[in-house]
Amino acid sequence: MMNQNLLSIKMMVLTCLLFISSQLFAQNELSPRQTYPDLFEKVQMARIYPDSKSFADAIPKKSPSEIMKAYNTLKNNQNFNLTAFVNEYFNMPESHHATYQSNISAGIEKHLDTLWTVLKRDPDTASIYQTSLLPLPKPYIVPGGRFREIYYWDSYFTMLGLQKAGRSKTIKDMVDNFAYLINKYGFIPNGNRTYYLTRSQPPFFAAMVQLLTQHDKNVKLADYKDVLEKEYNFWMKGASQLSNGKAINHVVKLADGAILNRYYDAGDQPREESYREDFEAAKLTKQVPSTFLRNVRSAAESGWDFSSRWFADGKSYNQIITTDLLPVDLNTLLYNLETAIATANNEAGNKTKAALFNKKANLRKIAILKYFWNKKQGFFTDDNWKSRSLSNQLTLAAAFPLYFKLATLAQAKAVKEKVERNFLKTGGLVTTLTTTKEQWDSPNAWAPLQYISIAGLRNYGYNKLADTISMRWINLNISVFKGTGKLMEKYNVVETDSKGGGGEYPLQDGFGWTNGVLLKLMKNN
Repeated sequence: MMNQNLLSIKMMVLTCLLFISSQLFAQNELSPRQTYPDLFEKVQMARIYPDSKSFADAIPKKSPSEIMKAYNTLKNNQNFNLTAFVNEYFNMPESHHATYQSNISAGIEKHLDTLWTVLKRDPDTASIYQTSLLPLPKPYIVPGGRFREIYYWDSYFTMLGLQKAGRSKTIKDMVDNFAYLINKYGFIPNGNRTYYLTRSQPPFFAAMVQLLTQHDKNVKLADYKDVLEKEYNFWMKGASQLSNGKAINHVVKLADGAILNRYYDAGDQPREESYREDFEAAKLTKQVPSTFLRNVRSAAESGWDFSSRWFADGKSYNQIITTDLLPVDLNTLLYNLETAIATANNEAGNKTKAALFNKKANLRKIAILKYFWNKKQGFFTDDNWKSRSLSNQLTLAAAFPLYFKLATLAQAKAVKEKVERNFLKTGGLVTTLTTTKEQWDSPNAWAPLQYISIAGLRNYGYNKLADTISMRWINLNISVFKGTGKLMEKYNVVETDSKGGGGEYPLQDGFGWTNGVLLKLMKNN
């Protein structure tokens, strides 16, 4: 009887602990603005932290209920000091680079090898006090600097380097973390933060699994079939109900019945990690604030935040029209997802579903070549589904159909010639041909777009140009490292003695995808 009572008590305690743990994790899915109403807005608008992301990532010293009780009690006092209150109740998010010093004399490869350890995070656990971090069950690599969490599309390019470094276990862990997020939320958020739960990023998950299967013979696409299909359902939500010429969520159905995709954030309020900036910017546009803010947030989902690519006039941020555009890179990524699902079902023995997704992929390929090939420019450009016109903005997104082997030989040749003539600079390829203050415009260059372009050109036999781009990029990266001891998130490839600029925050070093692409290119030459 005594043993039965003890067992019952143990079961009750275990049930209580599981309930408390589940509540902690459920609580953690509230964003900082939801958790600290009024306080969050006041802190961000007062610019207590130079970087708005700092308070979004801040670590509370007490429970949210205790903090809000204290705030509501004190906030109307005549001598209330908001900065002092925040300092009393929150810690700044930690900087993992603060104590790391690179050894330039040891060389670039030693630096890269060390950075995998510096940027690696252990599996997360639920905190007793709520933070914005969404816990992940396995280790992962973060980009670095202000980016203290895993990022979706960054991770694919980081994995390219991890593969060359012989760290396939870390690749598997990161793929499994993304599978965990898909199973939990139905999609992969921009990053593992609660304030990113309204949007995803360019869907590279299928490419990650394909990379993993190439280097781990114990893994098959079929092992990830269900999560690949769940991610696909996220991007295609509402498609079956659409009539021609209409859009819903990420899906657009064109007049001829073709179905393509756009970037579309579920939210229409200022981004919490850039709250004050978005709040102020919304005052300067003629758009309805909610429309403008959704366009801003949707551009963040694209990863190209921000670029003249998304602007109606090709130059003005206040004319951002992201949700009106069908991006060529997004749709080629979804083509790859459809082909991956077809292969996964073939491996699993479901020939009917494999045939269905092969058909979907083929229809998308036809639509990509129809709607994104700009004959006038001799280049792939985005499509404005509302105005039924092709964008005049030329960007390196045109390389994606080459990377995923969708382009015809004639199209690939035309893209190659324009890239060589217009995009190639001293340090590599500029992102666009437009010079603005936005970070995804000229003169800036980014590692993922260098790699997509280089690999895409190689797919069509343009190895000489690919080699030129690769060597210029490698040399710029190494030159900056020798001068600073750092690898950067972006580079100025026009004036290579100058830093990459623009954007909403200072230039960051680290840097996950720069490291990954650099090592991949160095080991392939």
